[in-house]
Amino acid sequence: MPSPPRASALFTPTLRALVAPRRAVPLALVGLSLLSAEWLASASLVAVFLDAVLLAAFCASAPALWRALFAEEPRSLAAHVGAWTLYSLAAALIVGALAVLLPPVLGVRWTYLSEPRSLGVLVVLFLVGGWGLGRDIELEAGVVRERARAERLAIDAEQAQILALRAQLDPHFLFNTLNAIAEWCREDPVVAERATLDLAALLRSVFDALRTPGWSLAREVDLLRQLAALYAARDATRYAFHFDVDAADTAREVPPLLLLPLFENAIKHGPAAGHTGPVTLRIAAQPKQTLVEVHNPGAFGGPREGGEGLRSVERRLALAYGAAVCLTIDSTDDTTCVAVRLPRARPEAAR
Repeated sequence: MPSPPRASALFTPTLRALVAPRRAVPLALVGLSLLSAEWLASASLVAVFLDAVLLAAFCASAPALWRALFAEEPRSLAAHVGAWTLYSLAAALIVGALAVLLPPVLGVRWTYLSEPRSLGVLVVLFLVGGWGLGRDIELEAGVVRERARAERLAIDAEQAQILALRAQLDPHFLFNTLNAIAEWCREDPVVAERATLDLAALLRSVFDALRTPGWSLAREVDLLRQLAALYAARDATRYAFHFDVDAADTAREVPPLLLLPLFENAIKHGPAAGHTGPVTLRIAAQPKQTLVEVHNPGAFGGPREGGEGLRSVERRLALAYGAAVCLTIDSTDDTTCVAVRLPRARPEAAR
């Protein structure tokens, strides 16, 4: 059976839930009806005040008490009976104290609600009203908890996507780069050293991304520059890159490694596939969004079977920005452009 601290911990959030319009308005209508009936029956302001105290005591105690006793379903029949017994005794004590003991103190001889034949009805209303309101509040709290849990799971899923992106760094590219560095160590130690440092910086950035839910767009661009430098070190005539970045818009925060799959795809389906021309990253600030475009030579042949690059970006964009983000692909006979329009603000639920 729940302990007293459980009930006290539920008191404030339960009252906060009761003042929500969808509960406060019906409660106010019921209260006004009862107080009006009292005034018509007794024509006593003191009796109306007493009824208002009864209503306030009900709102303050009944729903919170029900949540404390029944929010976690009793595991056995004995526990269930014990909870209902305690709930009924509390209702009888509260109603009895206010409806029987308080009127003489206030000098009231008779009221509509505290009339002896009404006491049983008041106790039943206390029990049923507390059950209905408490259950409704508890169900709503459960929905809120599940939504928060879903959001946490979504964030965890986003982090898992980042972990997967680490593996998405083309292994053939890494192995070929390491083999090329081994050859350069004999033929051109300066180039080998530069390539080793670029590879180390790239991997350090990737591992840094795993420890943060977001970083600046400038760091994302730096990562892509490091990747471009490694490709250029392997074959500068084949792999050409152009960065057209509006520096004024790179301070904004984005999910880490968001653009990496797009940039890798542009390289894989452009220069690496034998198409001639540069891979271009363009970032432009617009009034309500940031426009990011990745251009590569070669026509877009549609999503590759088993390919996860575009799908992973779309999932992470949806997690981070909801429906406010847009990813499009435009292709001609010899070029492809993937565009992402990032809204200025991320929704509260995605932060």
